Amino acid sequence: MSLPLDTLSTSMFLRGLNVLSGLIDRAVEAGLDEAVVMEARLAPDMRPFPDQIRMASFSARSCIARLTDQPWPKTDDAEASLADLKATVALSIAFIEGVEAAAFAGGETRRVELRFPGVELNFEGQGYLTSFALPNFHFHLSMAYAILRHLGVPLGKRDYLGQLDLV
Repeated sequence: MSLPLDTLSTSMFLRGLNVLSGLIDRAVEAGLDEAVVMEARLAPDMRPFPDQIRMASFSARSCIARLTDQPWPKTDDAEASLADLKATVALSIAFIEGVEAAAFAGGETRRVELRFPGVELNFEGQGYLTSFALPNFHFHLSMAYAILRHLGVPLGKRDYLGQLDLV
């Protein structure tokens, strides 16, 4: 079975972004000190909870934009509250939901170049999605989940899996 690029990418990112939104809700419901959550990390050299949300959200938006050759909505990465983080996730969801399937035409072979300090990565669209964008997105999603679990938020696997598409 083959999945079209638009279906594969948008469904995976939207599911995960909705999970992120739900995780933020669960943190609020748990009554945690918001300042503690905003500084929480699993290890001293790890980025804190807000960065995990930002990077997952950015990863989703930028991937869809790169696959469809269009600009993505930018944020200032200055979210100072859980409500701000939830708004960033909502921005990402709205952007992805607004991209038409036809915009993905040619995305499988579209050239994607990423530059980081000391490294340049060159992909074709499908390889970018499957070997970089989705794994990176899920890494940050799982780190956000793990940080909240570490803080005592009562989460289970179902909270991470999100909405299941059952036959």
